[in-house]
Amino acid sequence: MRTPHFAAASVLILLSAGCGADTTADTAAATGDYPVTVSNCGVDVTFTAEPKRVVMLKSAAVPFLHDLGVMDRVTARAGAYPDAYYDAATIAELKAVPLLTDKTDTSGHLQISKEIVISQQPDLVLGEVDNLSRDTLSAVDIPLLEEPALCEQGVPDPSFDDIYEQMQSYGKVFDRGAEATAAVATLKERMAGIKAVAPGRTAAVLYPTVGGGVTYAYGKKSMAHPQLATAGFTDVFGDVDERVFEVTMEELLGRNPDVLILLHSDGDPRAVEQAITTLPGAKDLTAVKNGDVMAQLFNFTEPPSPLSIDGLENIVQRFGTGA
Repeated sequence: MRTPHFAAASVLILLSAGCGADTTADTAAATGDYPVTVSNCGVDVTFTAEPKRVVMLKSAAVPFLHDLGVMDRVTARAGAYPDAYYDAATIAELKAVPLLTDKTDTSGHLQISKEIVISQQPDLVLGEVDNLSRDTLSAVDIPLLEEPALCEQGVPDPSFDDIYEQMQSYGKVFDRGAEATAAVATLKERMAGIKAVAPGRTAAVLYPTVGGGVTYAYGKKSMAHPQLATAGFTDVFGDVDERVFEVTMEELLGRNPDVLILLHSDGDPRAVEQAITTLPGAKDLTAVKNGDVMAQLFNFTEPPSPLSIDGLENIVQRFGTGA
């Protein structure tokens, strides 16, 4: 069975993950002096100069690039970029970037030809899609970077530290070391101000299929796990050594979380909630009985990015005393 887009890629544009990345810098160039090499999905990617023509095929990098002040390096983008993720300044930056296409297939995967991307003459592509792999781009000397959590092997033990490390890595690639350090300090300050909800409650993060179909749950190899823990919840799927997996209503009833966080890519969040609450047996779930069900956009949880901190704040505000 084909892996769902949210299991292997940024759900904002419903892409498949492909190779992915572990984007930690391998050079000693702490200030971002070139050449800079980063290890990306097990592949060394070397930059001899700051990228100035970036094509973005996934939205996951947007908050990083915005915080570093390099969104003006993005010369083209593809996919969907919901305004709900961004502040006014970021929205303005995105609207200034030409949109190549937001067309997807029936499975929600981005449809874009390699010719269109290559014609943009990028010196960096962010995000890998089915028909435009790292190997395809490297054959024409175009480097590709992917978010660590979206690589094939994923991240073994996701944490908020992954956000800070990724910010520093992008800082090296774009020669924005000082900006990266300042951005990390701001993110850590935000994290320090978040107060967890009352302990003792359990929760689960799900991705339901609107209109009927499979329901997916997130385990301890997803960013959902540290997000729930930091919010003060016990993750009912914290014993599952996977990132995302199919789950039945019988399994949900057996674990019976007090709170449900439902991820979705776009559309009406009420429809997302109904995709769970109208399932046979759902009325017996504690979270459903108590109305403790919250839908939020996928990138507010995964992959690890500053948006994951926004998502954490949303959860705490909804179920606790606020951040």
